[in-house]
Amino acid sequence: MTSHATVLLHPGFRVGSIDRRMFGTLIEHLGRAVYTGIFEPDHPTADEHGFRGDVAALTAELGITIARYPGGNFVSSYVWEDGVGPDRPPVLDLAWRTVEPNTVGTDEFLQWAERTGIEPMLAVNLGTRGVDAAAALVEYCNGAAGTRWADLRIANGRERPYGVRLWCLGNEMDGPWQIGHKSADEYGRLAAEAGKAMKRVDPSIELVACGSSSMEMPTFGAWEQTVLEHTWDVVDHVSMHAYYQEHDGDRASFLASGTAADRFIRRVVASADAVAARKQSDRRLTISFDEWNVWYLSRFPGETNLPLQRDAPRIIEDVYSALDAVVVGDLLVTLLNHADRVPLACLAQLVNVIAPIMTEPGGPAWRQPTFHPFATTARLAQGEALDVRVFGPTTATARHGEVPVVTAAATIDGQSVAVFLVNRGTEEIEVAIDHPGASLTLTTGHQLTADDEPARPGPEHAEAITAEHLRTIDLGGARQDDRTTIVLPPESWTAVSSVMTS
Repeated sequence: MTSHATVLLHPGFRVGSIDRRMFGTLIEHLGRAVYTGIFEPDHPTADEHGFRGDVAALTAELGITIARYPGGNFVSSYVWEDGVGPDRPPVLDLAWRTVEPNTVGTDEFLQWAERTGIEPMLAVNLGTRGVDAAAALVEYCNGAAGTRWADLRIANGRERPYGVRLWCLGNEMDGPWQIGHKSADEYGRLAAEAGKAMKRVDPSIELVACGSSSMEMPTFGAWEQTVLEHTWDVVDHVSMHAYYQEHDGDRASFLASGTAADRFIRRVVASADAVAARKQSDRRLTISFDEWNVWYLSRFPGETNLPLQRDAPRIIEDVYSALDAVVVGDLLVTLLNHADRVPLACLAQLVNVIAPIMTEPGGPAWRQPTFHPFATTARLAQGEALDVRVFGPTTATARHGEVPVVTAAATIDGQSVAVFLVNRGTEEIEVAIDHPGASLTLTTGHQLTADDEPARPGPEHAEAITAEHLRTIDLGGARQDDRTTIVLPPESWTAVSSVMTS
């Protein structure tokens, strides 16, 4: 028997504008993310600067708008001066126990970002370094001629300032795995002073304070409140990081990862708003969800168990299934529904390392299944997020309790309306989309169904998954005055485009 759900939307009820920076990524000096990922001078598609053209083309197709760099854990022992100018010493990266050649550094990354039309988001080292190094990097990137670090940039061949707007004050400083790990008080004081100095160099920049590395951290909540008490007058955003995987065959909980992300966002917002209340402030601090993805952490031995490696080793190269892609689609629904408080988000990472794009040295670049819901959502989700309501069945999960079977988000941009739907259940479900006040003419739809096959590496397998599980829906251009009905297959993600005619 087919079950039923209703999604109610109205063009007058809106969450807020969709900041295009929601569709960001992370490029960290980790494994093959940089070397043989975005950068491979001997590759047949490499440009004159050594960056792969095939990866740049897929990055544009994916819809990436911002890129966080150079980490990630890598940044917490990074000496940025080692990666600029003619003298590039190879160093031991303490985060991933890899020899970093420093061939790619700040200038190379920022110029790649310019060429690809991506806004950079730089992180500063608040693990082993501090105020001076952070302020100096802002001056190097954004300063006008006539001061020490700006003149060094010019001497290195870049006359015009880069104008980097987004800056992260360290990375995951609540985590004991982090080089330079600190208590909330220690980090909060340092972040406030570093941020103050950075904004004196360039008052136009936006700063992100480190929030919790996951909702499961024992310091979660208390960390945010302590850090924001110190940094309230300096920072513009607080970060959150979350990764999801299927645990011990618990498919139902995995498919409900969007519910966990929703709870995480709501709790970070509550922590920030509590600080605002205590400070009698009207500021509504926003979130930078600058690491999120499906990551099978259970397969990773941990940083301390990695052998010392050279030459861009293959680390954390998860191979994704169509099931993983449906979960990514569900997480994107959650982000859209919090557009008013989550202007920044980064799918971690871009290439090879838990990534939607994979490469082989000297060989092809290809799309993993997770590529497709992200690219479609980035393309269709324009304008403002609508405040949708879902009425339908729920299901019990071991990790998240009772969760809705159907999740939905919708966006509106002029006359264009996009609706994103996920069926987390094991049976097909008929969804009635009620849209009083707007007649919709359906145009196109995209549907991705989960699989039961174990993921296997290689472009051929990725293409086979796409061919079998991703399809375009023929909606026939039908006009729907008040209600649109669509059937969602079991364990599926769907995106529907339409034009509002009244």
